[in-house]
Amino acid sequence: MKFFLDTANLNEIAEAASYGILDGVTTNPSLMAKEGIQGHAAVLEHYKRICELVEGDVSAEVLAVDYDGMMREAHELAALHEQIVVKVPCTTDGIRVIHALSEEGISTNCTLIFSLTQALVAAKAGASYVSPFVGRLDDISEDGIGLVRSIVDCYFEYEFDTEVLAASIRHPQHVVRCVEVGADVVTCPLSVIKALFKHPLTDAGLAKFIEDARKMH
Repeated sequence: MKFFLDTANLNEIAEAASYGILDGVTTNPSLMAKEGIQGHAAVLEHYKRICELVEGDVSAEVLAVDYDGMMREAHELAALHEQIVVKVPCTTDGIRVIHALSEEGISTNCTLIFSLTQALVAAKAGASYVSPFVGRLDDISEDGIGLVRSIVDCYFEYEFDTEVLAASIRHPQHVVRCVEVGADVVTCPLSVIKALFKHPLTDAGLAKFIEDARKMH
């Protein structure tokens, strides 16, 4: 499984990259706004800085909602860096954009996936990734992990190359369940990635080793 960091914070990306387990980064307009990135030129420059910090794919989202606008932004984003994956919403025009970009060899991430049918049409259009939002489905008493499982099974059955990128990951158990159902990627906040390292028995065992080591000396 690949680990992506879901953030636009450069310090968090640098920290996660230092662990040696980071495979990529996902961003969205909300995450960029959270970092106070303002102005078109500043946004583009920020994406380039993210690419310099991580070796894998970096999802950069279009802001337009119409076909022509999304295509224009997609080409601008893709030209920034070879690691950029253009993030496109799962709408009628978004699916058209994904198909067109796929024909050009530009990688895409179809985002805001909440159903198997959306994931199916995104894969047929040629999306490189689809992003089912696990936590947001759980928030309304639907089964986010169940959707991930259904998409994984569908792609296996029909031999789609599209990778299942589980998004809206809220806690380590979401990661565990994504592993169990075969997601290709999880994208998480830094707090969730750091929580994967933790276990109370590890802490207790280390404390005991340190105590015993002091006795030895």
